[in-house]
Amino acid sequence: MLTYPDRRALVAAALLAVLTVAGPALADAPFGPKVGSRAPDLGVIADHNGTPRRLAELAGSKGVVLMFFRSAGWCPFCQVQLMAMNEGAAEFERRGYKIVGLSYDDSAVAKTFVERRAITFPLLSDPKSVVIDRWGLRDPQYPVGNRAHGVPRPAIFVVNRQGVIRASLAEETYQKRPPVAEVIKAIDSIR
Repeated sequence: MLTYPDRRALVAAALLAVLTVAGPALADAPFGPKVGSRAPDLGVIADHNGTPRRLAELAGSKGVVLMFFRSAGWCPFCQVQLMAMNEGAAEFERRGYKIVGLSYDDSAVAKTFVERRAITFPLLSDPKSVVIDRWGLRDPQYPVGNRAHGVPRPAIFVVNRQGVIRASLAEETYQKRPPVAEVIKAIDSIR
C-alpha cells in the first residue's frame, strides 16, 4: 500500500508526464492580451515575501516570462507546472528573461510553496484578482463563493523590456500546460 507521500509523488509524476507531452501550445492564447499589444500594467504587487514589486524590476535583460496560474496551494496542475518552470528558469535567464509567477494566492500561501519546493523565482500575489482582471484572464466558470472564484486561466506571456507582449502560450484546458520546451521555443523565435 502506498503511503500518503508516495501517492503524492506518484500523482506529481503523472502530472509532469502530462505537462511534458502536452501538445503544442496555442500560438496566441485564446484569452488575455494579444501578441504585439502593450502588456497591461501590474502596478505594485506583493511577492511571496510580501515585498512590493514592479514587473520592470523583476525582468531580465530582454524581459520577463510572466506565468499566470490558478493556485500553488490547492491546484496540483499548477504545482507541477511551477516545479517544471523552476527547472527551466536557468534556460530562460540564459536567454535574457526571468520568470515570474502570478496567482490569486495570498503571499503566505505562495511563500509556503516557494520554501517547500525551493522555487527560485518570485510568485506575485493578487488576492483580489485586480491584475488578473486587468489582463482579462479571470476564469468565468467559478462563481462567487467557490474557492476558485478569481483564479486566472493558466497562461504564459513573454513580455519584452519595452512592455510589449512578444509571445503568449496557453492550452484549451487548465489540465494541460505549455511545457518548458514550448516556452523556450517561443523565446527563441523572438527576433
